[in-house]
Amino acid sequence: MSDEDLFAEEMSGVKPLGREARVRLVKDRLSEDQQKGRQRAAVGEERVLNPLVDEGVMPLDAWHVLEFKRPGIQHGVYRKLRLGHYQIDARLDLHRMLVQQAREEVFAFIREATELGLRTLLIVHGKGQSKNQGEQTAVLKGYVNHWLRELEAVQAFHSAQPAHGGTGAIYVLLRKSAEQKRENRLKYLKGRVQD
Repeated sequence: MSDEDLFAEEMSGVKPLGREARVRLVKDRLSEDQQKGRQRAAVGEERVLNPLVDEGVMPLDAWHVLEFKRPGIQHGVYRKLRLGHYQIDARLDLHRMLVQQAREEVFAFIREATELGLRTLLIVHGKGQSKNQGEQTAVLKGYVNHWLRELEAVQAFHSAQPAHGGTGAIYVLLRKSAEQKRENRLKYLKGRVQD
């Protein structure tokens, strides 16, 4: 008797197992953002979502001085920023941009500066061109003021000195990178013994 005959004899009384019905996946269960995120991940494209708002922020007076400091920033550091004593590592000019364009530019600028380890930035937002009831209002200035407060990398900001654009520009101080913090610790050991 051959192997095939033996197998057929052994299997003569066996009934095939029943199959469970297949569940059909419904693509509606994922939101469009989730679907796009999966598609980007599948092709290896990394994209960070921009959390900054592009509507609903009130414009500011063109001459209003912007100022912001997170807790923990030393007064001397903030004073030097306010007076424009730090070297400006990078500049961004938002003149003639729509709010949506400016939103993307500010987010990308801060993100790239953080990745490069830059510390002091200058953003030129302008003083506005629209006039409301005889007062000049700066739309982008209001948005920049709002956006910078939302970004964790931004430690402080202040309106620039007249030589750098005055109330039409802003100095931005970014958080130090881990490498910069380490370098400062080594620089200011002041006679302490290194490990």
